[in-house]
Amino acid sequence: MRTALFAGRRPVLAAALAGILLLATGCGSGSEPAGSTGTSTDTAVSSSAAGSGSSGTPGTEVATGEVVLITHDSFNVDEQVLADFEKSSGLTVTLLAQGDAGAVTNKLVLTKDNPLGDAVFGIDNTFASRALEAGVLDPYTSPEAGNGSDEHGLGAGDPDHRLTAVDYGDVCVNVDHTWFTDKGLAEPTTYEQLADPAYKDLLVVESPATSSPGLAFLLGTVAHFGADGWQDYWTSLKANGVKVTSGWEDAYGVDFSGSSGKGARPLVVSYASSPPYEVPADAAAGTPAPTGALLDTCFRQVEYAGVLTGAKNPAGARKVIDFLLSQEFQTSLPEQMYVYPVDTAVDLPASWTEYAPPATDPATVDPAEIATNREDWVQTWSDLVEG
Repeated sequence: MRTALFAGRRPVLAAALAGILLLATGCGSGSEPAGSTGTSTDTAVSSSAAGSGSSGTPGTEVATGEVVLITHDSFNVDEQVLADFEKSSGLTVTLLAQGDAGAVTNKLVLTKDNPLGDAVFGIDNTFASRALEAGVLDPYTSPEAGNGSDEHGLGAGDPDHRLTAVDYGDVCVNVDHTWFTDKGLAEPTTYEQLADPAYKDLLVVESPATSSPGLAFLLGTVAHFGADGWQDYWTSLKANGVKVTSGWEDAYGVDFSGSSGKGARPLVVSYASSPPYEVPADAAAGTPAPTGALLDTCFRQVEYAGVLTGAKNPAGARKVIDFLLSQEFQTSLPEQMYVYPVDTAVDLPASWTEYAPPATDPATVDPAEIATNREDWVQTWSDLVEG
């Protein structure tokens, strides 16, 4: 999960993007990278609870009052976009951050009989099966889902359509081009090369036990080397001096040489969307990014939203799902949360097109397989790498 490291850092050509957003949605504010955060835990960003209620059936219902949206800590929304939605819908949206994607899912399961809110955003494909198996979500198919959301859905894993895809991101190894140029050393491009002695003590990763990108990178190695092969790979990485941190902020902001922290390691697990934020804001168009993503080391994360079972305002919750798929919200996603919108009609910022293309063949693991093996894989990883 990304953090506030990129808050206030505008990628090159952001001014042009801001202009587009102003025309489309009004002005806004930014926050962090891949899995970023804009709200603190349990912070109500907007609330003036005027009661809640609804009438009718999905598609014809009238939603009113307050609707509580549970989010992960990295959720961030353009304030004007949200205000416009509240004005047009008559709803008051209260945001309730509850930790990272895993923590959010666990809290939804623990509070199933007395849900904390009406809707949820931020359950990703590493925790989707846990939420579905626990029965904490109601079926809902948004009329906006044909915008590209369905292409990232869980398919047979979610036949009742209880989770709606909102965005996606690729977790990949990032490389500091300048460091490798200065050293006269060729950059690695594959998982295998990261364990080559030529790259000893150069890689920093996040722990999959405490970090969403860390878990995604572990799953990428499981997909690449197989259920019986990834353990030997990590043993090789450990022997090659891989450093493990608890979270993305330390790995990227402290240990990575290509970030503002100017650490000692030129290879870090981050996001395919990170490089644009390392390009100086005053750089001329076409200026090479000082960092890049190794697109053959990527694992694709998809983030979902859903209506909570037992919601006090289910009609309002469904309207919020529609809002998350609206062009206004989807257009704001790259700047607000550093992820790719599912809406195929939304143009990415020009800097993303140049510096942050998504992986063409990212690794994936079936969510059901993740649900079955996640705890065992993480424990095995801990024994191998940290034991």
